[in-house]
This record gives sequence, structure tokens and C-alpha cells, in this order.
Amino acid sequence: MILGVLLIGVSLLSLTMGAVHIPLKETLSLLVKRILFWRNYPLENIPASIILFKIRLPRIILGIVVGAALSSAGVILQGMFRNPLVEPYTLGVSGGAAVAVCIAIISGLSKKFPQIIPLSGFSGAVGAIILVYFIASSGGRLAIPSLLLTGVIVSFFSSSLIMLLMSISGLEELHGITFWIMGNLQETNLLLILPASLILLGGVFICFLFTRDLNALSLGEEEAQHLGIETERVKKILFILASLLAGVAVSVSGIIGFVGLMTPHFIRGTIGPDHRILLPASALAGSILLVGADLGARTLLSPQELPVGVITGIIGGIIFIYIIRRRKIEFRW
Repeated sequence: MILGVLLIGVSLLSLTMGAVHIPLKETLSLLVKRILFWRNYPLENIPASIILFKIRLPRIILGIVVGAALSSAGVILQGMFRNPLVEPYTLGVSGGAAVAVCIAIISGLSKKFPQIIPLSGFSGAVGAIILVYFIASSGGRLAIPSLLLTGVIVSFFSSSLIMLLMSISGLEELHGITFWIMGNLQETNLLLILPASLILLGGVFICFLFTRDLNALSLGEEEAQHLGIETERVKKILFILASLLAGVAVSVSGIIGFVGLMTPHFIRGTIGPDHRILLPASALAGSILLVGADLGARTLLSPQELPVGVITGIIGGIIFIYIIRRRKIEFRW
């Protein structure tokens, strides 16, 4: 409940603040009019409406769903691997997406077809998922150490390809690649945001169905089997689910680091390791972090905008170091 209230508060603050300040009263009035009279309410008549509904609201929606997806994927993978260093990008999803986006930008396709970037990102992410899965699986089994090692190797290989592509790209292409890699929520096309949001929210909801399985896997595979869990089937489902969540998130927002790593850590240390509470709480906390980071990215050097991945990295690093140094929160599994 507290996290839900905080998310609403941060979202309203993000709606009002920016290069153009819109008072809270006017913001709420425009939202009510838009909801109640959406058929007979043209946006073009009021400049503030264009800012709210064409620019800021799509970014907030994207921040909420991407933050929830990355945090949920982080919770799943950390619980599944029983490793606190695992995050959604560890398994090579972001690397595969970045390679495909680099190719789309360097080839010039992104100028002719702007929507090719999210499509390329998703295709690259799916390609990386398939590659990691088939390399790591053996005899119908998905060994956790092999899966983790394969993901790390694919990530390093993708990083090398990205550096190669950046070294042969022009100045304009290099800027586009760098900005995408650092992450942003500048996508305002609702025809892309709405399907991506439905997919991500649906994936997060499906994650909630496996909270008891994650609790069992956190005890170890043998203990989970003794509790009646079909570990191989559950591991495959969770791996594909977490990877697809990360892949869709990366395709629409770029590589936004630290959300899927730091948020599960912080929530787990605060409320405990029970995934029935940890997963929804982490999803809400990830949404709060990303919406707040996007607000900072838009306002700190306004009118210049910073990549949101820079803000999440700075905030996440500071909070994580503070928690470890103060030792007020003990990380429990």
C-alpha cells in the first residue's frame, strides 16, 4: 500500500514538473476532463494537454511497466539462480538487443523506418535467448551453472561486437548508439507503448503465479523436488519468462541498468525473501525508481535531457553502497 501511494505521488509529480511547469490543480483537472469527456476533448485546444497526454503521460506509462518488468525479472533470476549478482541483463538479453540496434542504426534503416529500432532490439533479444537456451541445455535439462556461464559469455561476445560496430560507425550513428545504450524513455508512440505495456504487465502477472515455486527453488533444487516441484519445467518457464520481460523492456527503452539488480536487493533486505510479497513489492519499487529517475533526467539539466540509465546507475550505486556500509539491512534468502 505504501509503495502504491508512492508510485501515484511520483507519477503526479512527474506530470507537473519539466521544462514547462503545470500546476497540480490544472493537471488533475485536465486528467479528469480527459477521462470523463475523452471523445469530445480535443488536445490541440490547450497546450498543457499536449504536454501532458502526448509527452509526459506516455513516458510515465513506459516507466511504470519497464520498471516493474525489470525488477520482476531480477527477482525471478536471483531466486532461480540463488545468486545476488544476477540481473536481467546477465544472460545476454541486452547484448543481443544492442547488437541488433547497432546494425539497424549503422545501416541507415532507423532513419527511414524509426520503428525498426524497437523491433530490432526485440529480435536481437529473442535471438540471444534462443542461443543461450540451446547452448546451456543438455539432455532436456537446464543446468543453472551452465546457463549462467553461457549468458555471461554471450554478454561478453555481444559487447565485443558492439565495440566493433561503434568503431566503424559515423559520428551521428555513434551518438545514436550511445544514447540508446544508456537507456531512455523518449518513446511517445502509443501504438508501440500500449502493446508493449500489455505484454509486460501480462508477463509480470504470470510471474506472480510462480511465487511458491520460487520460494521452493530458493531452498535448492533437491529440496524443491522433495516439495513436489517439477524443477526442470519450472526453470525453463522462469528463464524464458524473465528473458522475454527483459527483452521487451530493452526493445522499447534501451539498456537501463541497476533497476533489476538493486531493487530486488533493497526490497528483499527490507521485507524478507518470501516471493509472494517480494515480487509485487519489487515491481512497484522498480516502477517508482524508474519514473523518479526519468523525472530527474528531464529536470536536472533542463531543457537538456540526460539518459535515464545514467540516473538509475548513480542512484542505485549510492543506495547500494550506503546499505552495505551501514549494514542496517541484512540480505536474506
